[in-house]
Amino acid sequence: MGETADNGLKIVVVGGFGVGKTTLVRSVSEIRPLNTEETMTRAGEAVDDISEVRGKTATTVAFDFGRITLDARNVLYLFGAPGQERFWFLWDRLFAGTLGAVVLVDTRRIDDSWYAIDRLEHHGTPFIVACNDFGGPAHTPAQIREALDLDPHIPLLDCDARSRASSKQVLITLVEHLQSHYAPRSPELAL
Repeated sequence: MGETADNGLKIVVVGGFGVGKTTLVRSVSEIRPLNTEETMTRAGEAVDDISEVRGKTATTVAFDFGRITLDARNVLYLFGAPGQERFWFLWDRLFAGTLGAVVLVDTRRIDDSWYAIDRLEHHGTPFIVACNDFGGPAHTPAQIREALDLDPHIPLLDCDARSRASSKQVLITLVEHLQSHYAPRSPELAL
């Protein structure tokens, strides 16, 4: 953080296994991201269902970390959470001190998003939902909202986690959502 920056704002990117959380953090971070990816082995095949993420060779085992400077006084710290169920115990720690979260969704596997949304609601953490484009069947926003049982005030947008511009738009949407719905309760959101 620069000498003049005094607000470190923590954002968490969550979602199911293989939805693109590491990719999103990598695409938008201004620093070389810290990754805790490890090579997937045959031993993990019995634990992690890889049938829907063919070709995936590495997986996050703790978290990803990136940073974006917003202005001279404000910095976003991005934490990408691991998606496999066996690492969910880390999520509660990652949520501590978080202003908001992005739930990244693969619309081919919408059910994999339930745990993330449930945990965020349990913690009272504001969030948005971003559907990462994997070229699967097209769903309308109304279908996705219904499948995820999303409140109407929660932003839902499409993204391509590989694209810096698209990932930046996801984070801008989250910050705007936080400012419009939570700024009166959180003075640090008055950017």
